[in-house]
Amino acid sequence: MNYFVHPQGICEASAIGEGTRIWAFAHILPRATIGRDCNICDHVFIENDVSLGDRVTVKCGVQLWDGITVEDDVFIGPNATFSNDAFPRSKQHQKIIPRTLVQKNASIGAGAIILPGITIGQNAMIGAGAVVTGSVQANAIVTGNPARVIGYVDATKSPSRVLPLLASAPEAAVVKALVTGVTLHRLKRVEDLRGNLAVGEFGREIPFQPRRYFAIFDVPSSRVRGEHALRTCEQFLVCVRGSCNVVVDDGSRREEIILDNPTQGLYVPAMTWLTLYKFASDTILTVFASAFYDPSDYIRQYEDFLALCGGAARHHDTG
Repeated sequence: MNYFVHPQGICEASAIGEGTRIWAFAHILPRATIGRDCNICDHVFIENDVSLGDRVTVKCGVQLWDGITVEDDVFIGPNATFSNDAFPRSKQHQKIIPRTLVQKNASIGAGAIILPGITIGQNAMIGAGAVVTGSVQANAIVTGNPARVIGYVDATKSPSRVLPLLASAPEAAVVKALVTGVTLHRLKRVEDLRGNLAVGEFGREIPFQPRRYFAIFDVPSSRVRGEHALRTCEQFLVCVRGSCNVVVDDGSRREEIILDNPTQGLYVPAMTWLTLYKFASDTILTVFASAFYDPSDYIRQYEDFLALCGGAARHHDTG
């Protein structure tokens, strides 16, 4: 046996990876699968239809029920609670158990509650005590009851870096983001007794000719939009009213930019993962696109995006 089981632990499973440690009063049922170098702490219960990847940490007091898959390098904090039945009744068993997936490198804080049938995206961070009622995007930080997105892991906050540059620059200035190809534009402002005007010219300040536009409005503050990349389409975003936070990601770097002024525009090239959140109640976000709507142009799974763009292996010049 190339793994460790404490004398007061019960491990009925045989599919246990090398270097895994199973501590006192843990109980693992026969058909569970546990990867290499995992750490299963005291008073953990793992049912049959459960799969854990490599280097997973499961802290004390956690129960993993049938239907749960945990990928590599996941941390599950003490007393985190998983469910596999949304409407349980005593002595009544589900015919089909909903699948819950925790993707690689995600972390689940102490006492969090995870409802059945959802996916927690890779590298996501679930705050202590959060009640997670729906799937969580890769890299998202969620807290509260019900859990809502409050930020994104490793996202550089732009205000301290970008806004002073724009404020001191002349009109029609352009500032490069840390993310490849993304630029923040200061558009021309014309003041008049009849009212003020903000203007940008396509082919000059805006580096493409639009084929369509759409407006996003009446978004509840708890909702997240975007969560995709486009294979070929470019976009230019202007928040004409209110504010929202924009997270751009090229697979290696992630930056969060606040749009809260109609004289600011954000250029987002193709193959950039885009997320919009923290909408003010009165926000109207106008988006110009370089191509007609084509559902096949969308990449909606973050892991697919990383595979296509090369993920963290990419090297680029941010100027």
